[in-house]
Amino acid sequence: MADTMDFRFLRHLWYFLAVAEERHFGKAAARLGISQPPLSQQIQTLEQVLGVELFDRTKAGVRLTQEGMAILPEVKRLADHAQRLEVLVREARNGAIGSITIGAITSAMFEVLPNFLKSLRAEHPRVLVSLIEMDTADALSSLEAGDIDLAFVRSHHDVGAIKVAPLVKDQLAVALSPEHPLARRQSIGLAELAEEPMVLFARRISPAYFDSIVSACHLCGFAPKILHEASSVYSQIGFVACGLGIALVPSGAVRREMTGVVIRRLESEVDLITIAIAWNAARAPAFTPSLIDMAVSSNRGADDLPH
Repeated sequence: MADTMDFRFLRHLWYFLAVAEERHFGKAAARLGISQPPLSQQIQTLEQVLGVELFDRTKAGVRLTQEGMAILPEVKRLADHAQRLEVLVREARNGAIGSITIGAITSAMFEVLPNFLKSLRAEHPRVLVSLIEMDTADALSSLEAGDIDLAFVRSHHDVGAIKVAPLVKDQLAVALSPEHPLARRQSIGLAELAEEPMVLFARRISPAYFDSIVSACHLCGFAPKILHEASSVYSQIGFVACGLGIALVPSGAVRREMTGVVIRRLESEVDLITIAIAWNAARAPAFTPSLIDMAVSSNRGADDLPH
């Protein structure tokens, strides 16, 4: 391979990504707006440059080889960066003087980001903001890799260079079906849920949040019976609405009535940090301390959510 990467090589990677995602040369060619023979030729050129086969060709379509699967995550990352670069260049022409990329869990987009972004735009109107929805584990990994500048996550402790400051604290509550016998009660003891099928976050998505809930159950003398795993508080509640178990959720997560679900208070208070701001101290932009102060001040009172 040449010492410097040229735009033709980048174009080959774009073609690779299209075929990898479509799993079909014809569909990938249609998506790219080119005919199939040139696309096949470009993929063969890329394979020759890399010295490996990237796809197994079959009559039904194509599938990635081991080498193709190995490079796919990095090619996707490169494509994301290229798209952001395109936006940055366009915004720079329009007068933007900087950028910040934020990763955020879904609930942060409802609870803390609106006020934070309003304050950010007021104080730094010429800074371009890119917001990416991601779970806690992915956000912390992206911070570590330097792919994002800030993250709004469920976490409560520093890990190496990743620093965390809590923004929202809440109490655990129980989400259950209106037909459940315990739904007639105004409050429920955690120990009473020992035999209940539960819907809980997958630990890989939010380790600290998962561990907090499991530890609370252990302190009450039982291990939770986790039948289903969800990717967000809102999907937890969705599982409950479908009659697939009960869920332990932040009491402030449900601010209006939802069909098929009622929220009941836990008799024993279990504190949770449901949203925190995180940053990489080794890679943080110079203005990061002011952004953290802004997040804290714009979110003041957010932990006084309805319980």
